[in-house]
Amino acid sequence: MRVIAAMSGGVDSAVAAARAVEAGHDVTGVHLALSRNPRSYRSGARGCCSIEDAGDARRAADAIGIPFYVWDMSDEFADEVVEDFIAEYTAGRTPNPCLRCNEKIKFAAVLDRALALGFDAVATGHYAQLRTAADGTIEMHRALDHGKDQSYVLGVLTQEQLQRSLFPLGGDTKDVVRAEAERRGLQVAHKPDSHDICFIADGDNAGWLSEKLGPKPGRIVDEDGRVLREHDGAYQFTIGQRRGLRLGVPADDGKPRFVLDIEPVSGTVTVGPREHLLVDTLECVRPLWCGAAPTETLECTVQLRAHGAEHRARVTVLDDERLRVDLLDPADGIAPGQACVIYDGTRVVGSGTISRTERIAAARS
Repeated sequence: MRVIAAMSGGVDSAVAAARAVEAGHDVTGVHLALSRNPRSYRSGARGCCSIEDAGDARRAADAIGIPFYVWDMSDEFADEVVEDFIAEYTAGRTPNPCLRCNEKIKFAAVLDRALALGFDAVATGHYAQLRTAADGTIEMHRALDHGKDQSYVLGVLTQEQLQRSLFPLGGDTKDVVRAEAERRGLQVAHKPDSHDICFIADGDNAGWLSEKLGPKPGRIVDEDGRVLREHDGAYQFTIGQRRGLRLGVPADDGKPRFVLDIEPVSGTVTVGPREHLLVDTLECVRPLWCGAAPTETLECTVQLRAHGAEHRARVTVLDDERLRVDLLDPADGIAPGQACVIYDGTRVVGSGTISRTERIAAARS
């Protein structure tokens, strides 16, 4: 097959490209330029999308012996990922930009361009496994190394996209991948992993949003409506947050308080005890299925954060646009805007975006 290897400049994507070549594919390396001004994004080894990363990707492609190009995806990234991130926080939700990037950029815009140029598939360095089912559909499963598993951020992929995807690293651990990179003479063998959000240079989400949105004053209140202090923008807070509230006045019981709710129109942030964060019901919108949509209630597990635990659940498809998720294992700190990724064992069934949560009965009473 003719394969585009998406090369971020890190060790994972470099080894994935090398393995695609070793598997007999005709591979071309591509680095995605996601910012019109790369210096406005990460620098050094702190994350992806930097000038240094583009150079590292080019050197890795040279070492592997494959053609290399840089594709300008800055307009698509700004529209689909950055602006979406701002809009979601403005609406009081907590988005995951990595899922959005995978959905709209790496496995939509890149794949569309690759197919238009005559390529057959896109290979990436994500840690997930693909298997062919008896009926010929492609199933996505968790990586062998559950500590590095990235199936959560890939839960937005459709069957059509999975049919055109390659994840060469899913059956190995990170230590194995680094050792292989060293044997292959790749300079990125010991490059640190990227982390945080690539387009926020210093990792300060609240500060970055403040620069973009300006002050939007509101109040922090307790569950009885008592005003605890003023704030400069509800976008500075997320459901479940404890640190940085600067309330001054302790709770009556002396226990820490957490963000329970964010009302974006008034800017009101409600805080309360941790036990009031527990939820047992979710409603999700924009369901995306890795295969056929379920026709009956699923007894399954769900993951609600990128590095979060699995929760036993029942998932019911309400209609083409909505899911109901009943959590048998209640969860805390769950916010609208987060992704709910559905698993059947290790297999990814699909995902939805959390639009509403309900507290457990004890917390509602």
